[in-house]
Amino acid sequence: MPGDSAMTIRFDNRVAIVTGAGNGLGRAHALLLASRGAKVVVNDPGGARDGRGGDSAVADKVVAEIKAAGGQAVANYDSVAEQKAAANIVKTAVDAFGTVDIVVNNAGILRDKSFPNMSMDDFLLILQVHLMGSVYVTHAAWPILREKAYGRIVLTSSSSGLYGNFGQTNYSAAKLSLVGFMNTLRLEGQKYNILVNSLAPVAGTRMTEDLMPAELIARMKPELVSPMVAYLCSEACTRSGEIWAAGVGYFSRVEFREGPGVRVAGQPTIEDVAANIDKIADLTTSTAYRTANEESQAVLAG
Repeated sequence: MPGDSAMTIRFDNRVAIVTGAGNGLGRAHALLLASRGAKVVVNDPGGARDGRGGDSAVADKVVAEIKAAGGQAVANYDSVAEQKAAANIVKTAVDAFGTVDIVVNNAGILRDKSFPNMSMDDFLLILQVHLMGSVYVTHAAWPILREKAYGRIVLTSSSSGLYGNFGQTNYSAAKLSLVGFMNTLRLEGQKYNILVNSLAPVAGTRMTEDLMPAELIARMKPELVSPMVAYLCSEACTRSGEIWAAGVGYFSRVEFREGPGVRVAGQPTIEDVAANIDKIADLTTSTAYRTANEESQAVLAG
C-alpha cells in the first residue's frame, strides 16, 4: 500500500552521469533526475541492441527533452567498453558542470545464444560492456567522489544474473559479477560517504521487446523503475551494498543467505557429505553476512 510522504527529494546542485541514457531505462532515469534538479550527462553512443552501429541523435534527443522541461543536460557519445572513452564520460561532467556526484551505470547490450552456440567474442563483449564498462566509469569518477566525501553509485544487475535465464550465460555472468564488484566497493567507499547499490530492473525496453508478449511489455514501463534508482542516488539514501529489485511499481530488496550447515568432526569424507546433504542444503534458518570476513569467522567459530 502506498504511503504519504512529506519528504520531497531533489538533486539541486548535484551532477549525475547516466550511461546508456538514450533509450529505455537510462532515458527514464535521466529524465527523472533532471526533473528534480540534477545536472545530467546523457551518455549513449547510439548503437543497436547488440552494440553495433552508432547514432548520436539518441543522446541529443534526451538532452533536448530535459532542456525543454527547464532542466540542464549535456550529451556524451563515448562507449563505456573502452577505458579512455569511459573516462571521457566523467571528463564531460567535469567540463560541463565542474564535478560529478552520481553515477548510474546503465549501459548494456545483448548477444543472446545458448552456451554451445555462443562465440567467445560475444561472451567477452558482453562482459566488456556490462562489467568492465561499469568498472571503467566508476574508476574514473571515484577520485572525485572520494575527494569530496560524497557519492552515489548505482550498478545495473539483472534477475538473469541473480536467478539465471536460458540463452544468457554471458549476460548472466556479467550481471552477477557486478554484485561482487559492489560488495567490496561498498567497504572501500563507506568512510568517504560513497554509497554503492545494485538494481535488478524489470522493464519493457528494446532489450526485452522480443522476449515477452507485447501486452506485458506495455505494462513494464521504464519510468516505473526509475524512482528506486533516484532514491538510491539521493542524499536521503543511507543504505549501501544492497541489491534492489524494481519493476511495474514493485520494489524489493534481494540478498544472499547462508544456512546453518553441518559440522563434521575430524577429516570429513565424501560419504559424510552425501549422508548429510539434505541438512547441508537446509535454509530453514539462515544468515545474511555483510562481509566475507563475517562469514569466515562464523565458519571458524565451531
